[in-house]
Amino acid sequence: MPRQYFRPVVSCDVARPVGAHAVAGGRGWFTHVEVIARGKPPGIIAASEVPETAIAPLIAPRPTILGMTWDRPVIMGIVNTTPDSFSDGGLHAAAADAIAAGLSMADAGADVLDIGGESTRPGARLVDPAEEIRRVVPVITGLRAQGFTGAISIDTRKSDVASAALDAGADLINDVSGFTFDPSLATVAATAGAPVCIMHGPVDPSVMHKDPRYDDVLLDVYDFLEARIAALISAGVPRGSIIVDPGIGFAKTQDHNLALLARLSLLHGLGIPLLLGASRKRFIGTIGQTPDARKRAPGSIAVALGGLAQNVQMVRVHDVAETRQAIALWRAMHEDVPTFSD
Repeated sequence: MPRQYFRPVVSCDVARPVGAHAVAGGRGWFTHVEVIARGKPPGIIAASEVPETAIAPLIAPRPTILGMTWDRPVIMGIVNTTPDSFSDGGLHAAAADAIAAGLSMADAGADVLDIGGESTRPGARLVDPAEEIRRVVPVITGLRAQGFTGAISIDTRKSDVASAALDAGADLINDVSGFTFDPSLATVAATAGAPVCIMHGPVDPSVMHKDPRYDDVLLDVYDFLEARIAALISAGVPRGSIIVDPGIGFAKTQDHNLALLARLSLLHGLGIPLLLGASRKRFIGTIGQTPDARKRAPGSIAVALGGLAQNVQMVRVHDVAETRQAIALWRAMHEDVPTFSD
């Protein structure tokens, strides 16, 4: 008997039926669940028919991480310090430019700034840890010196880089490899008491674009994240300090990306806050007929709002001000909340 996975069929409609379950204690709700199993067609059943052990992680409120309570969508702003980023072409490679960009994103509404010093675009080569540290540490210290008190995430696969970034003032470790690249990185997180984001990206960026294949991309990603959560907990990272990311665009074709996006809510079964990072990815340019990555804000926002409709708790974006505005309108249409004032 193949394992059954239970995906909440999420609605954010203002007319919520009596008895509907809140997704992760959040804005979305569900009355029915899609049952998925390998090698079998999916089916829909009432939530009342789902075992309690499967319902519990779908509805349990997520613990606060770095002051984030998940009662509204959280925006993570992307600050690349690399000279070869696919999304901005090295626009913020100089520390002063990256600091200015981060402060601008914070002013525009970013709750978290994600600082990265190694490109993970398809075909990118490994960066020496010393060089990566040289790129990111001045940006982190500069942001703190300029008075930024919000959360800072270090986007790295390497323990030496993470240690230096945490010492400089970073708060969270965001590893695109899902903590598979450097065995010491989980220990760094546990020792520092730093929250982590586990992304599905076990294939090295240098080769990840070469014919990626899955038995079932949705379930394969779920199983990978589930196993990595267990590994991080075993290494001493509390479950309540973990965020997960399905890794849109990492070793995935356009069809893989779309299959994941269509059923993102399955990942709520992990019982962990969910981050969606699809901003400016290649499939957005392909479908939206926009070759220039810097002009993909509309498509990126559309994907982000699609994620919010499945109760994603955090979105990682390049275009913070535009995304913030879109989220404000989305919330105004779906929730009884005030809009942002001028």
